[in-house]
Amino acid sequence: MPWWMLLVVIGICFSAYMTLRTAKEEKEVESAIIEKEGQVYMDRIQEAREKRRQVMSSNAS
Repeated sequence: MPWWMLLVVIGICFSAYMTLRTAKEEKEVESAIIEKEGQVYMDRIQEAREKRRQVMSSNAS
């Protein structure tokens, strides 16, 4: 087997490793973004509930 074929195989393995590593990093970043957006949404829901409670308590008075 010629030496350059070994280099090609090593290059293919390295490329596969880098692809998997990049995919994992992107998944972690995406997960963090989704979690942050979800927290913002939950905060908005909580604020809306508090406003409704204030309106209901002021109407009851």
